[in-house]
Amino acid sequence: MFSIAMLSCNTAQLKKDLILSNEELYRPNFHFTPKSGWMNDPNGMFFYKGLYHLFYQYYPDDTVWGPMHWGHATSKDMITWNEQKIALYPDAKGYIFSGSAVVDRNNTSGLGSLQNPPIVAMYTNHDAQSEKDGNMDYQTQAIAYSLDEGMTWTKYSKNPVIKNPNLKHFRDPKMIWDEIHKQWIVVIAADIETKIYRSSNLIDWEFASAFGKDLGVHGAPWECPDFFPIKVEGTDELKWVLLQSINPGGPNGGSATQYFVGDFDGKTFSVDNSFLNDLKEFQALWIDYGKDNYAGVTWSNIPDKDGRKLFIGWMSNWQYASKVPTKAWRSAMTIPRELKLIKNEGHYRIVSLPVKELDKYISKTLQKDKIVVNENQIIVDNSTVDMSKLDISFTVTDIKANGNYDFVLSNNQNNALHFGINKKENSFYIDRKKVSQHSFSDDFAKKISTAPITTDFSSIQVRLIIDKTSIEIFYDNGTTVMTEIFFPDFPMESLSVVKTNSIFELNNVIINQFK
Repeated sequence: MFSIAMLSCNTAQLKKDLILSNEELYRPNFHFTPKSGWMNDPNGMFFYKGLYHLFYQYYPDDTVWGPMHWGHATSKDMITWNEQKIALYPDAKGYIFSGSAVVDRNNTSGLGSLQNPPIVAMYTNHDAQSEKDGNMDYQTQAIAYSLDEGMTWTKYSKNPVIKNPNLKHFRDPKMIWDEIHKQWIVVIAADIETKIYRSSNLIDWEFASAFGKDLGVHGAPWECPDFFPIKVEGTDELKWVLLQSINPGGPNGGSATQYFVGDFDGKTFSVDNSFLNDLKEFQALWIDYGKDNYAGVTWSNIPDKDGRKLFIGWMSNWQYASKVPTKAWRSAMTIPRELKLIKNEGHYRIVSLPVKELDKYISKTLQKDKIVVNENQIIVDNSTVDMSKLDISFTVTDIKANGNYDFVLSNNQNNALHFGINKKENSFYIDRKKVSQHSFSDDFAKKISTAPITTDFSSIQVRLIIDKTSIEIFYDNGTTVMTEIFFPDFPMESLSVVKTNSIFELNNVIINQFK
């Protein structure tokens, strides 16, 4: 006999089965996340003996920021990661804030040997008690070293190696070997500027110069710098690039990373005159105009024969990072990207695209030579691919001066992420207002994120990396990038394009699904 109680029980079970778990809904398929706990800035990134090492700001005991450790993960290709044991724990000198690591190949530090060169990490010791007591010098720079290829670490007994110059904010050291001037250099975020130090041995450091007090966006302390030489794409012209994060102060609110292009004489960094003119016009140029790419830095010790500048950022924003609706873990990293420097009509720009290693994970490809858009039209949906792990590229043609080209990632439960090109307003945009889960923060979807269109065009190449709860958009081969996270109630089911006042085309549409 079939009872009402049995019917009620089965209905409840059916509803339960239909509701995906938090893990199923939100944990990315191919972006790095910790198994549990809180994560923010990428730290200490180096490549050695076939492994990419990623360290990161980590609090294992909760999903909100707490006493900072260095978490650790390794990968052979920057896509599939193996989480390792915690590398650095807080100590009597303080929390372990952001920093960097280098391979001391010539054992300049004397901490290893030529046969077994040490990996040397520099990080900020943040003395929370000293800060609470009202002291200014509660942030200092310390080092640790590894003699087993980065798997275990010994803190240097005579830390700090760089004392605080009486600044409230003095943190996030990024070291590199300066092959041109045969020296180690480190850049440190120092209130509203960057301080540059140099050394012959990674232990004894001398102050070289300061940069940026009157350039770029200010209003909050600068954080997480990076500094490196790079050739202009297709030429032998060499420039130096400084990445400099700031929070708040980003172009769409909260956290973001600006950059500067110039020259370095071994002691002083000076901005190129043409870039200085760009700063007068735009105030700042940004690595990424979306709300969710912060504190990104590059890997050290990439072999010369490779020569790439490989970058990864924290895929969140301090406005809401501790409030997003994930349960076991909080935050992911962006897809690793290759940075290039281009020069167009005298203007220097950093461009970025996903690393080529991502291509080996393609399991299925759909191609369409042309899609003529004269009505609302589905580009791809879950009847042919898994919409939670895609790499989609196409060229938008026949773009009109007053056109709005609106793309929609959506599901049948009316969750919709809008993004596209508003030529009339001269901006690219992402609109998260119709993606259901945003009540956790007023700042998450309060305004539409925009990036300026600075050149005229009638066609443009677009590439989308979609991973369940994030979208990374690369316009014009990575000249403008926007990265944002989102939290739908149910998985997204289709990507569509909305009809405009005129017919236009999508050409060379390539849809790659990942394993």
